[in-house]
Amino acid sequence: MIHELQDTPGRAKMLKGLIPICSFWKRIRDDKGYWTQIEVYIRDHSKADCSHGLFPGCVKKLYPDM
Repeated sequence: MIHELQDTPGRAKMLKGLIPICSFWKRIRDDKGYWTQIEVYIRDHSKADCSHGLFPGCVKKLYPDM
């Protein structure tokens, strides 16, 4: 466990600052002015990746017969 904690700073890559996000399309404007999907931006600027699912309220709204 100590070794794991000591290695954490080497693995961590954090996003900092103000990130411009379109409130409708949920895209992020990068430093070059291009609009990128949030998932792509996070993947490219951190060591994180995204998985997808549906919020239960969205399932009811989008797929009422399920």
